[in-house]
Amino acid sequence: MCMGIPMQVKAIDGLVASCEAKGVERQASLLMLGDEVAVGDYVVVHLGHAIERIDAERAAEAWAIYDEMLAAEQGG
Repeated sequence: MCMGIPMQVKAIDGLVASCEAKGVERQASLLMLGDEVAVGDYVVVHLGHAIERIDAERAAEAWAIYDEMLAAEQGG
């Protein structure tokens, strides 16, 4: 299964964003979104690419679902 992960943009250098989610930092290409994204925005990262800009509420909702899935997988 492939899923996009909501991450917050912490810095931008050209078309590369430094993103963070739950203490994990990753680089993501902004090639698909270009100048639509600013530091502080939330994006969905899939296979190293920011594919969609989302609001903080939608990012939190997605993480709540992911946390439920992880808890269910771990039996808790």
